[in-house]
Amino acid sequence: MNINNVILQDSERVDDLLTHDLRIIQSDEVFSFSMDAVLLARFASVPPRGRILDLCTGNGVIPMLLTTRSKASIEGIEIQPRLADMARRSVQLNGLEESIVIREGDLRDLYKETGHGVYDAITVNPPYMPLNGSDIKVNSHQAIARHEIHCTLEDVLQACSRLVRPGGKINIVHKPQRLGDLMSLMREYRLEPKRIRFVHPRANAEANMVLIEALRDGKPEVRILPPLIVYNEQNEYCPELLEIYYGSKEGEV
Repeated sequence: MNINNVILQDSERVDDLLTHDLRIIQSDEVFSFSMDAVLLARFASVPPRGRILDLCTGNGVIPMLLTTRSKASIEGIEIQPRLADMARRSVQLNGLEESIVIREGDLRDLYKETGHGVYDAITVNPPYMPLNGSDIKVNSHQAIARHEIHCTLEDVLQACSRLVRPGGKINIVHKPQRLGDLMSLMREYRLEPKRIRFVHPRANAEANMVLIEALRDGKPEVRILPPLIVYNEQNEYCPELLEIYYGSKEGEV
């Protein structure tokens, strides 16, 4: 299929990206973005200009959302060739080639090409699940996106520390079960946690996501923000979620 001179491969479709007049190429067989990416794109503190990097960029959803909040030069890096290609075609589909560059490669080696401390801000929605020896019951594309096959949490944070400038910001979304690992590894790699927000599916439920902002070489001081509740008692999005998905393009979570 050809949409505005962008060719779709088998199983791919084009979806509207919220209300930002953006479209994104997706495939349930390869990768489809979820709420965690949207929340991270709104939570992250990003500079109005400069350089932003999105690690584990998938189909490029976070870089595209960040273009609605910043005029910075935005890069994304993805290790899977099929996903990197989807991201590039989504960038082309939206005419964002001057704002976003998608790299294909291993985030652990990126500093060898770019040098150290060259980005003002980094976002990352990494694989959540460590390898534990059990069978992985998804295809290889989905397995790499979900499991720490090509990079561990430590690899991700080490890469962040190498690539962000002193005083630059790292924003990550992860599972609360890994909070202890996140905090200890961040400090090991000189990334000081500054803002933390837990995301709860409902008011009476345990958190199922955590958003963390860290500052490279920052002083020890952290703010715990009010919890973000996704659904109300009627199983509908709470007002803040509606605003995040369909409201103003400005501000942060």
